[in-house]
Amino acid sequence: MPRPKIHDEALRVRLLEQAVRTLSEQGPDGLRLRKLAAEVGTSTTAVYSLFGGKAGLLAALFDEACTRFGRRMAEVKLTGDLRADIFALGMAYREGALNEPHFYQVMFGLVDAVMAECPSSRQQAEGTVRPLVDVVRRAIEAGQLPKAEPSTIAASVWACVHGLVSLELRSLLPPTAGEPAHVYRQALRSMGEGWRLGSI
Repeated sequence: MPRPKIHDEALRVRLLEQAVRTLSEQGPDGLRLRKLAAEVGTSTTAVYSLFGGKAGLLAALFDEACTRFGRRMAEVKLTGDLRADIFALGMAYREGALNEPHFYQVMFGLVDAVMAECPSSRQQAEGTVRPLVDVVRRAIEAGQLPKAEPSTIAASVWACVHGLVSLELRSLLPPTAGEPAHVYRQALRSMGEGWRLGSI
């Protein structure tokens, strides 16, 4: 009879979820493997067995954040109305950030440190915005957006939503701007209309 696997996927997920909370609240200096293991009710041996050390843990955190975020973006039901689909992806971005703010913040907080060491993590991070780039490309091909590099338009949409998300997570959206979801809707529609009417 095979021996039970002690360091299983459930333990790995618990360690990642506790680590992401610690990073968000205390920063990288607050993340100590012995303390993390104690908080989850396991040993440092388990942490090293699953991640190989702190660098491996940080890379796994980044990859997990990208995976969760990318899954949410990929699950958006596209309608074929390409500008409406761009709008839906922008709103899904906001929902992903608000539903898992710790993972969202870690994803961007670790980006420089992890990507420099792990090219596969860079590819995974780029994959999170691929649904948006693909829809923008189809909109350009259908004549609904001007002829431009798809990644340029996608980056402008991403920057708009990312900026609004950053303000909302820090409670910095002006109260006079109105309900946050309304601000996003207006910003995305205005940006889409601007790209549609603009000349490159």
